[in-house]
Amino acid sequence: MKRRALRRALTSYALLLPSLVGVGCFLLLPIVVVAWLSVYSWNLLGPMHFVGLQNWRSVLTDPVFGHALLVTLVLAVIVVPAQTLLGFAVAAPLARRRGGTALRVIYALPWMCAPVAVGVVWQWLFAPTGGAINAVLGHRTEWLADPVLALPSVAVVSIWSNFGYVALFFVAGLRAIPQEILDAGALDGASGWRRTRWLLLPMLRPTMFFVLATGIITAFQTFDTVYALTRGGPGNRTDVVAMRIFSEAFVAARPGRAAAMAMTMFAVMLVITLVQHRYFRNRTAYEY
Repeated sequence: MKRRALRRALTSYALLLPSLVGVGCFLLLPIVVVAWLSVYSWNLLGPMHFVGLQNWRSVLTDPVFGHALLVTLVLAVIVVPAQTLLGFAVAAPLARRRGGTALRVIYALPWMCAPVAVGVVWQWLFAPTGGAINAVLGHRTEWLADPVLALPSVAVVSIWSNFGYVALFFVAGLRAIPQEILDAGALDGASGWRRTRWLLLPMLRPTMFFVLATGIITAFQTFDTVYALTRGGPGNRTDVVAMRIFSEAFVAARPGRAAAMAMTMFAVMLVITLVQHRYFRNRTAYEY
């Protein structure tokens, strides 16, 4: 029995080995390297100098980085709820349709496209002269150059790119709910908003946790869209943390400070994800 258990354990670990190597090389090792780089001063060319926590103190007291973190939080607050609500609104009728593969593919196409390509297309749509949006509205608006409109415009592009991806998970979650539960709710008079509020949403809590957690992580990692649309402008109004990390590492040639910023963003995302997990942990049923 012991030999059989040992053989099964070794077989299991052998099957897991490719995934463990991938996680170690492409997830854990980069985190360790960035944490190590954050305590060094380096200009990408000369020798590296150990500076301890100097980069961390510089970053945590830097108002520019604080502003970038605030901009990223605002972007996440706009994007995540909007794409979640829109994804659920799209998924509800799709889940009731037979087939619907073509519609699901159409909704997911923006998410599958390269973010830079999407940004270039939307830059043309937002163009003050000759742009499709201004042509439809009939007046000139500086969507990407206006300090008030720039961040909401970037948020619109992010929502448009991601809500189809969110909808796919809600479709899977809705179709996994047993029909018997829906029929019992209908017999009890649950319809419309009551059906959604007291039946569908509680049963979708595992999906909701995944969608919200990945949505916040994606919002914090937004770079390509901002780079293609605004380059962080105007007046740093769209200077998100990922954009600030890029500028520090490759424009200012201070990868040590950039690494400290990256680790700070990682810590913020980790705290938010743990809070979400704690909230959903005791409110989620993984088996129906």
